[in-house]
Amino acid sequence: MSRLRVYARIARVLLVVALGLSMASVFGLFERMGIANSMVRRQRWSRFFMTRLSNALPFRVTVHGELPQKPMLWVSNHVSWTDIPLLGMLTPLSFLSKAEVRTWPVAGWLAAKAGSLFIRRGSGDSQLIRKQMSRHLEQAHPLLMFPEGTTTDGRSLRTFHGRLLSAAIDADVALQPVAVRYLRDGQIDPLAPFIGDDDLLSHLMRLFANDQGDVEIHLLKPIACHGQERAALAFAAQQAVQKALFGDVAQPVEPRRAGELIAA
Repeated sequence: MSRLRVYARIARVLLVVALGLSMASVFGLFERMGIANSMVRRQRWSRFFMTRLSNALPFRVTVHGELPQKPMLWVSNHVSWTDIPLLGMLTPLSFLSKAEVRTWPVAGWLAAKAGSLFIRRGSGDSQLIRKQMSRHLEQAHPLLMFPEGTTTDGRSLRTFHGRLLSAAIDADVALQPVAVRYLRDGQIDPLAPFIGDDDLLSHLMRLFANDQGDVEIHLLKPIACHGQERAALAFAAQQAVQKALFGDVAQPVEPRRAGELIAA
């Protein structure tokens, strides 16, 4: 593919990001003026932005399963930063992110204005974020987290951590397991993962220098949380995703060194 075409595709992504910054600026202005910004509005505009960003990415997306009709805690495997727009375009959602993302240029500001919740690992604030998540879910706002806690190469699944799944139990909402698989020529896509020492620009160049890949998003059967222990919920969700991705329910194998993008 010609370099000019690659640059044109990246320019399209940057234009969408500029749109997102404009939207976030409006929300920031509302905040300074004391005008309330409901989470419903934030999630709706976030979906609008995620849809356009997904359309600018070099993927053909196929969705299997039904979107939940009630607010749930979504739990998904994690391969790349592109998981976020691809899942965020499906329905109005908020995301649980690691605290470091909030300090990232552009992305952190966009995430905060879109209503993301942030958690700092090892800081002892898990109880606080659990309460925030519970309140978010009780107010009928869907929330998505990546319980692996890091990205993988898409060839295996890491352990799902159940600590924060207690929020779904507290709010008495179900889990919505999601399996995301990137394919290229019928095989696991080696270009899509955002891991190791990847930087965003290099990753975009790699994606846009090649033809479109395929993404399968499987919305699996919801898991009721009432009366369940968080460890059992984490295991059930992990096994459901494992089976959807790899056709078995074997114990996951730790993948090669992975970059950390979104925290569980």
